[in-house]
Amino acid sequence: MTSVLFIATVACAVANVSVAIADYTRAPFVLANSAEVGVPPWAVPYLATLKLAGAAGLLIGLFGIPWPGLAAGAGLTVFFVGAVLVHVRTRVFHNIAFPGVYLLLAVASTGFFAGGGR
Repeated sequence: MTSVLFIATVACAVANVSVAIADYTRAPFVLANSAEVGVPPWAVPYLATLKLAGAAGLLIGLFGIPWPGLAAGAGLTVFFVGAVLVHVRTRVFHNIAFPGVYLLLAVASTGFFAGGGR
């Protein structure tokens, strides 16, 4: 089970770095999705910074200091619970799977570090 959570943690870090880059570059799908759920364009870089900070914390945790990894996993979990709730509140369900998958990866990452990691 630990190896599955480890892989999910690596995937969570990679996914969040990737989407943060898309946010920073103002990729059309990011701007369209954020507009659809009511997130103003000026907020997108700030949200990208939170995702990038979470990914950095996960990587620090994977490279030997578990507490930042646990904090990052928990923070990303809260972040993506919020993202799912925003989708539900605005009734944008056609792409709710994306924040849902990110949420599952964040929960798995939190579990990895809460269980002692390696």
